[in-house]
Amino acid sequence: MSAVIDNLVQTLRERAETALARWIPPADTHPARLHQAMRYSALGGGKRVRPVLLYAAGRAMGVPPERLDGPAAAVELIHVYSLIHDDLPAMDDDDLRRGKPTCHKAFDEATAILAGDAMQSLAFLILATDPAMRTDAETRLRMIELLARASGSRGMAGGQAIDLDSVGKALDIAQLENMHVHKTGALIRASVLMGALAAPGSDPVQLDQLDQYAKCIGLAFQIRDDILDVEGETETLGKQKGADQALNKPTYPSIIGLDASRAEAATLVDRALGHLAGFGPDADLLRWIAEYIVRRIH
Repeated sequence: MSAVIDNLVQTLRERAETALARWIPPADTHPARLHQAMRYSALGGGKRVRPVLLYAAGRAMGVPPERLDGPAAAVELIHVYSLIHDDLPAMDDDDLRRGKPTCHKAFDEATAILAGDAMQSLAFLILATDPAMRTDAETRLRMIELLARASGSRGMAGGQAIDLDSVGKALDIAQLENMHVHKTGALIRASVLMGALAAPGSDPVQLDQLDQYAKCIGLAFQIRDDILDVEGETETLGKQKGADQALNKPTYPSIIGLDASRAEAATLVDRALGHLAGFGPDADLLRWIAEYIVRRIH
């Protein structure tokens, strides 16, 4: 089973890569430098966790992957735009991302800002116009609403604002969880729900169970990120080891310790799997992703 799932995950990552390459304008399209920066940042790297989650949720609901390529590209574009902006000197001031120089280092700050801006708008253009989605206008609007809410001040952008405001401060575990529910969890939840919504006549009970699953793995994913910032190696992580500690950011290990952080991530994954109890074998990829989150090394 593991080899079958591993092959499926790789196939879905390649689908997402192909969709991104198709939607982002060619590198020689005017303005060329902007499109080069977009392709540099979005293509040829990354775990594609959010697109794979979207495909996996669609699979659990019986949606063929070809109808999900556009939404998968859209969520990854939002994710990459957020990484480009997070890496800027005004925010985390990172030099490495996905094992290569960050966008503002490879190009310049202005180009990096514009590349992120263009990716954000492209994501919504895809959801509004992609004919391969074969869905009605109401469903498109629900997906656009989900992604907009997950990206904005009550989601990812708000989480980053809380993160920046928390540097050097002593947060309690509830405050830290609130930050991560917004910064990381919101887009993961949107990815799962967008994949599920692509199924005609989606069952509200199943949607709620998938949402609860996504909440759990979103937080587990961030806890594992915090652990890797302490234990991982720069070459494996693709970004600087100890970056959060160097910036004096609050993390799960800094508040509750490494052992308790590992235990909390494992508990969240168990809860996530429990929310999939009513789903059959078509949800096995979602189960695999939940378990992958606590064992990943980068």
